Formats: sequence, C-alpha cells, structure tokens
Amino acid sequence: MDPIIAAEYDTELIHLDNAATGLIPARAAAAVREALDGLTGRRAIGASQHEAVAAAREAFARIEGVPADRVAVGSSVSVHVALVAGSLPAGAEVLVADGDFSSLVNPFAVRRDLRMRSVPLERMAEEVREGTALVAVSSVQFTDGRLTDLDAIGKAARAHGARTLVDTTQGTGWRPPAAADFDVTVCGAYKWLLCPRGASFLTVSQEAQEWLTAANAGWMGGEVPGQSTVGVVRLADTARRYDQSAPFLPYIAGQHSLAMLADLGHERVGAHNTALADRFRAGLVALGHEPLPAPGSAIVTTPALAHAVPALAAAGITASDRGGLRCGFHVYNTEANVDRALEVLSAGA
Repeated sequence: MDPIIAAEYDTELIHLDNAATGLIPARAAAAVREALDGLTGRRAIGASQHEAVAAAREAFARIEGVPADRVAVGSSVSVHVALVAGSLPAGAEVLVADGDFSSLVNPFAVRRDLRMRSVPLERMAEEVREGTALVAVSSVQFTDGRLTDLDAIGKAARAHGARTLVDTTQGTGWRPPAAADFDVTVCGAYKWLLCPRGASFLTVSQEAQEWLTAANAGWMGGEVPGQSTVGVVRLADTARRYDQSAPFLPYIAGQHSLAMLADLGHERVGAHNTALADRFRAGLVALGHEPLPAPGSAIVTTPALAHAVPALAAAGITASDRGGLRCGFHVYNTEANVDRALEVLSAGA
C-alpha cells in the first residue's frame, strides 16, 4: 500500500464495493468533525465553507486536467444532466448506451419531445449519424466495468457535428482524464473520488457554454456570489454559472480527498487498481468462475457468484450484486484483500 494511503486508512472491513461507495480518508473525516463543531456552536464557521468548495473545485480540475473555470459544483449528477437535456431543442436525437446508468439517461427520457436512441455500447461510435444532436455515455459501465471507447465516440461525434456528454463517475481518479476532450462531463464524487455523498462536478467546454442554459441559476452562480443574493443578478462568465447550491459538509471533506488523489495521479492509482482487479480475475478463473469481459478495468463482475455477497459480508468483505458479484478495487485495497476474498469464495461462498 502506498505510504500516503497507509497513513489515511486503518480499515477493519475489506471494502471491495468501490463502484458503489468509496471510503473517505482520515484527513477528510477530521475536517468534517471540525466543521461539526462549528455547526453545533463550539467554534465560528466563518468563510471556511466557501473556501472548501473552491479548493475542491481546484483539486477536481487538477485531476481532470482542465482549468478550474471550466468546472461547476453541485450535489447530483442527474441535476447536471438535466441542464444538458433542457438545453436541447425539441426533436433532437440523443444517442445512449443500452443499460447505462439511470441518472445519465432519465433526464432525456422524461423530455417527451426528444428522440432518445439506445444502442449497444460497442456500437456507439458507428451509430452516430447525421442528425444525432448529442451522444451521452458513461466512461466506465457501472454494472460490469466495461471501458467505453471514448476516442472512437469523440471522433464519430465530431465527424457528424454531434455534441458529447460523458459521465465519468466510475472512471475519474483512476482512468485518464476526459474533460478536455468532450463538450460536457459529469461526475459523482462519492465513489472513486472518495468524497461523502453529496458532491458532484460538471465540466463545460468554452463552446458548450454558448448553448448550455444555466436553468438552475441561483446566487452561487453569480459573478460575485456574496453580492448575488437579491433579485436578478449577473451570472459568472465561467462554468461557475452552473453551480448548484453546494452542500458544504461533503466539500469540506472532499477538498482533502480530491487533493490526495490529485497528488497521487491517475496513472499511479489506475495501475494499482487494475493490478488488483487482474489478480482477482485470475483467481476467479482458477476457481472455475468466469468474470464478464472488462479488460483494463478496476471493476470485476461475475454473474455466477451473485449469491456470494452475503457470505462475503459475513467474512467482513463488502461487495455488490449487480447481476452478478461486483467487486471494485481502489487505493486502500491490497493483494491480501484480494486473496482473502478468493479464499472465502473457494470455500463455497
């Protein structure tokens, strides 16, 4: 385990459910405890809450390799996506992947005047056509860990004049950055970015800021938020115009989680995570099980082992059933964690 991570985590359980929820580091937990003292009147709150949001924005921008003025903050991926859905003209065709995450798909589906077309993930690039207004896809599929061919989709979208929206929730932090290459990206930070639930990010290209409507415009999207609380205000000239009113506690913690991951870098984190996933896959095959194909992914799903989730939980190992046993490996996991899970499974779990 990396010394930086070892100093932050002393877990009693083996947490392999990272595709559902990440564990926050000790420094983030300490920041929340300190903030609670302010919320219970034991100390002054001051401006630290807004400073935390700014610091989290900066750290996320570092992770995604874009300027901070292209990043908006919020609390929910579906709300970010709803801005995109609401900005499309009636009759626009939206191309999505079969079985993609509901928060990415539903905001388009509820607009009955849009034409949503769903195709297999592997065919998305070839299914982009003249008249496709937007391609919306997750960078990593949450059910089975398949990696989306973003390069091919981006090229096809550009060739046909289609806009792009990528949900990077399952990839940011351990996959290569995507924000610089697409019109809009959205990311929930409570999984691989190790923030408490309630922090999310939207990145918007300069071109996309010309068509994306700030339909959620509130005082935090004002050019000077502290002077933007009365009446109609001038919105920020940057992506901050799309800010939701941020819940402070997730950002007070999240600024530290994001800074830690930014310091580690996605190459280091990704190499660690995928090495553990590969070790787990090899062990499953040796036991006679067949994980779903997802080469290069930190997420491993095995359909025949869905029944094993309770037995793993009884052994102190967290995992999910997503049409099969789903395990995701992150910075605080070790080879010993992998081997212990395989040991439980080999005992007939």
